[in-house]
Amino acid sequence: MSHESNYVPGSAIERFLDKRLPLIRVASEFMEFPTPKNLNYWYTFGAILTVMLMVQIVTGVVLAMHYTPEKTMAFASVEHIMRDVNFGDLLRYTHANGASMFFIAVYLHMFRGLYYGSFKEPREVIWMLGVLIFLIMMGTAFMGYVLPWGQMSYWGATVITSLFSAIPVVGDSIKTLLWGGFSVDNPTLNRFFALHFLLPFALIGVVFLHIWALHVPGNTNPTGVEIKSKKDAVPFHPYYTVKDGFAIVLFLIMFAVFVFYMPNALGHTDNYIEANPFVTPVHIVPEWYFLPFYAMLRSITFDLTIPFTDIVLINSKLGGVMVMFGSIIILFFLSWLDRAKVRSMRYRPWARFWFFLFVIDAVFLGWLGGKPAEQPYIAWAQGATAFYFIYFLIILPALSMFEAQPKGLPSSISEDVLSKKAKKQKAIESSIQPAE
Repeated sequence: MSHESNYVPGSAIERFLDKRLPLIRVASEFMEFPTPKNLNYWYTFGAILTVMLMVQIVTGVVLAMHYTPEKTMAFASVEHIMRDVNFGDLLRYTHANGASMFFIAVYLHMFRGLYYGSFKEPREVIWMLGVLIFLIMMGTAFMGYVLPWGQMSYWGATVITSLFSAIPVVGDSIKTLLWGGFSVDNPTLNRFFALHFLLPFALIGVVFLHIWALHVPGNTNPTGVEIKSKKDAVPFHPYYTVKDGFAIVLFLIMFAVFVFYMPNALGHTDNYIEANPFVTPVHIVPEWYFLPFYAMLRSITFDLTIPFTDIVLINSKLGGVMVMFGSIIILFFLSWLDRAKVRSMRYRPWARFWFFLFVIDAVFLGWLGGKPAEQPYIAWAQGATAFYFIYFLIILPALSMFEAQPKGLPSSISEDVLSKKAKKQKAIESSIQPAE
């Protein structure tokens, strides 16, 4: 739906700026942008993620002022922040738990996009930019986890960076480049600190593109029906600024509960032990938000060979790396895997059924990623990993063909809103018993 700004400069200063740098006009257009009138609270996670990104950058910059990226001093500098810097413990706990809150919000944001078909035409670029944001987030979070230079930080970095050596021809060179030498050492720490500081600012740029791309076709909505008239939309402000603001407050309350009452609940106790290259932890695990992908990585325990020969095409290590990265890369192609014309799974019963199984599978993979690499967890992880790829490569394309007819799809957003109001009114009236 086309949109023209109603902004009129109200002062000489505004008129001066509007001719040269129309920031106020852009902000006004953003606030006036016509938004579907039926968005629910699942659509507030975009605003929540924006707030969390700002929290992470502000706390990260302040922490960087006190952190020392040198292997003999890194662990001590973190303890110095916790004990001696004014409000240092609050800053560090906010930053550490903020990463977890960031991933909680982004996973819910992605699941919402999957359920309501936010990746479908004409929003393919929006979705792909979102997946790119997710990749940058993962890289930033991994490098940040290494910086405290605790036992889990050191050995997590050793295990994950060693995986690159499985890539044919260039693998060892990539690993050496990441390490800055022949093992995880001081050059590795310096590299990770520099990249952890830089990547969030690159993330801001991609987020800007993501929001820009969103404002070309506009928001999707729970029905998946496009805006057809002015009756289907309301201005973003005040309707959704208030709704987003309320959701942000609730989310920050949950965030505060972790920061003030259980700041170490989502971390690992071994990371409060200084890194020791000569003592390997009993069970090396990444942060919780990487666990589903870690389970996929460990599930490949077999080599891929040419049938009836012993010639290995892909060994288990390379296979695990391919599966782990493939699980994210496949998301870039989701718009072409699910070709169903109906966007929202609200009107696709079979798609909805398989989607909830997929969510259960993703949570199950996360649980398996925290378990030891032994049976029966390996077998379960292999089954869950297989289902992950089957869902995208077989189930979604098949449903696109076999579930072509929607169930109760409204003709417009207004029809959907009015029908809900009518049902709610009928329920209220039926609950009121006549007085005798």
